[in-house]
Amino acid sequence: MDEGVLNALSSMPHGIYVLTSAWQEKINAMIASWVTQVSYDPPLVMVAVHPNRLSHHLLEKGGSFGLHLISKRQEDLLKRFKGPEPERKFSSLEWSRGKTGCPLLKECIGFVECVIREKYQPGNHTLFVGEVINARVLSSEKPLTTLEYGGTYTGKA
Repeated sequence: MDEGVLNALSSMPHGIYVLTSAWQEKINAMIASWVTQVSYDPPLVMVAVHPNRLSHHLLEKGGSFGLHLISKRQEDLLKRFKGPEPERKFSSLEWSRGKTGCPLLKECIGFVECVIREKYQPGNHTLFVGEVINARVLSSEKPLTTLEYGGTYTGKA
């Protein structure tokens, strides 16, 4: 990728989220930053996930996802979601299964739980568009963004 393009894209701020997914008894969580609301009626949210991620497989099979807003003070929590072992990611965390079966974290600013309605693969990531079927705000804290997190994901898997 051209260095000017890469520098410009890495300067765009995004929120930092924890994306959870499930299929049958398998669960996973990953950090996601390519997230946006795409519709008010119905309420739709889109997330981009690289096909080599375990979460991608679970999203395709399970057809749903949970998306959690994390506060600035919870940045250390994100370290646990970078590893390849789903069991370790959820150990010692409080969570429950949502309406879709996706894990919903108790310690977060809030969450949306979505049923996937569409998916597109216009580039090297799949765009999953989910209809919000469940949502809660649990705290009024400020959300973590790439400005505080120390960098913007530019798409390299």
